[in-house]
Amino acid sequence: MAEEPKVRIGTIMSYGTGKFLAEFLTGAQGLMAFYFFEKEMRLNSWLVMLALLIYSIWNAVNDPLIGFLTNRWSPGSRKLGRRFPWIIIGLLLCSVSFSLIFAVPASWAGTRNWAMFLWLVFFLCLYDMLYSLWELNYQAVFPDKFRSMEIRTRVVEIATPIGVVGMTLGFVLPPLFYSYGVKQSYEIAALVVAGIAVLGTLLIIPGVKESPDMIARFAKKQDYERKHPEETVSFMKALKGAFHNRNLLALLLCLFLYQSGCMCMTGSVNYVVEGVLSMSSNATTPIMAGMIAGSLLGVLIWSRVQIRLKNNQKMLIITAIMMGCVAIPMTFLRSNVGFVIAMALWGIGFGGFWTFMTPAMADVVDETVLKERRRNDGIILGLRAFFMRFSYASQALVLAMCHKLTGYDSASGAVQTELAKWGITMHIGAIPGLFFIAGAIVFWKLNTLDPKSVAFNSNELKKLDI
Repeated sequence: MAEEPKVRIGTIMSYGTGKFLAEFLTGAQGLMAFYFFEKEMRLNSWLVMLALLIYSIWNAVNDPLIGFLTNRWSPGSRKLGRRFPWIIIGLLLCSVSFSLIFAVPASWAGTRNWAMFLWLVFFLCLYDMLYSLWELNYQAVFPDKFRSMEIRTRVVEIATPIGVVGMTLGFVLPPLFYSYGVKQSYEIAALVVAGIAVLGTLLIIPGVKESPDMIARFAKKQDYERKHPEETVSFMKALKGAFHNRNLLALLLCLFLYQSGCMCMTGSVNYVVEGVLSMSSNATTPIMAGMIAGSLLGVLIWSRVQIRLKNNQKMLIITAIMMGCVAIPMTFLRSNVGFVIAMALWGIGFGGFWTFMTPAMADVVDETVLKERRRNDGIILGLRAFFMRFSYASQALVLAMCHKLTGYDSASGAVQTELAKWGITMHIGAIPGLFFIAGAIVFWKLNTLDPKSVAFNSNELKKLDI
C-alpha cells in the first residue's frame, strides 16, 4: 500500500487559489452578464436567454470532450504532468476572454440586437471553452493529489475560506467599478476581474504542480495504452459508462439544481437593488457582504458538524434544505436591511454546501476509478462542469420569463410596477428555493454512498495505487 505523502499548508493554500479563481470568475459573470446585456445594452431578454441556451448546449459537448481529451494527452506531460500545463494555459487565456464578453461596442445599445446576440454567443462560448480547459483539470488534481479522507478534509477546511474570499470579490468588487447607466464602466470592471485572474495564475502554481508519483502514474498509463490500444476506452463508451453510475447521476442532478438556484439569486441582485429598492449599484455591496459573512460562518459551523457525522453526502442534503427554507421567504422582502439579513442566513447553508461539494465529488470519482480500474476522471469532471454551467440556461429562462410575465421595464431609470417587483423577488426567492429543495430530494432518493462505502473505496485505491 502506497504511503500517503505529507501536504504542506502552503501547498494547500496555493491549491485554494483555484477555488478563489473559479468562484471569482463565476460570481462576476453571474452578477454582470444578464443584467448588462438586457438592461444596459437593451438586448431583448428572449435573445439573452437564447444566447445563454446556445452557450449551455455548447457546454454539453465542450465540457465532457475537453475532460476526455485532456485526460489522454498533455503538452510536456513527462516533465510537468497531465494537468498542470492545461491549468496554466487555460487560466491565462480564460482571463483575457472574460474581458471580451463586455467589450461590445456601446453604440450598438438598443439598435443592433442580432450583432449583440452573436457577440454574446461567440465570446461566452470562447470563455467557456477556456474556463473548462483549466477548471476541469484543476478539479481532477484533487482526488489524485489528495488521496485520504483525512487530508481531503484538511484541504477543504483551508481551501474553502480562500474560495469564499474569491466569491466575495466576484460579487463585491465589480459594482465598485461599474455604475448603472454607464455602459463603458462594465468593461472597466471586467478588465479588473481579468487582471486579478492573471495574478492568481501565478499563485496557483505550487498547489497544482504534480508530484513525481502523479507524473509517473500518468506515464505508466500512457505506456500501457500504447502497447494495448485495444483496451483504450472511446469517448462515447466512457460517456455512456458515466451515465450508468447511479451515484454520479445523483450528484450531478443535485449540483445542477443547486447551481441553478445560486445563479438565479446572484443574477437577481442588480435587479433587486435597482428595480425593487431604487438604490445605486453600491447598494449591492452590503447585500453580498451579508451573504459572504454568513458563508464564512457556515464553513466553520458545518466543518465542526462534519467532524461528528463524517458523511459528505448527508451534509449536502442538510445544507441544501436550509438554503431552500431561507430563500423562499425572500420573495416578500422590500427593504435593504431585510435582504442583508436574509442573505446572511442563506449564506450559512451555502457555505456548508459549497464546503462539501468537492469531497462528495471525490467520493464519486473514487468509486468510479475502483469499478473501472482506470483513472478516467476527466470525463466525469467534464460532466460535472456541464451540469453546473447548464444552470446559466436556468438563470436566463427564469429571469426572462419572470420579466416578460410581469411587465419588467428595461428602460434606463424606469420605475417598476408592483407586479414587476414581485417578479424580481420571485427570481431571487421562491424559485431558487424550490431548486435547492428539489436538489436535496433528488440526491436523497438516488445516492447510495455512505461513510462505510467511502472508506472501503479509499482503502482499495491505496492498495491498487491507481
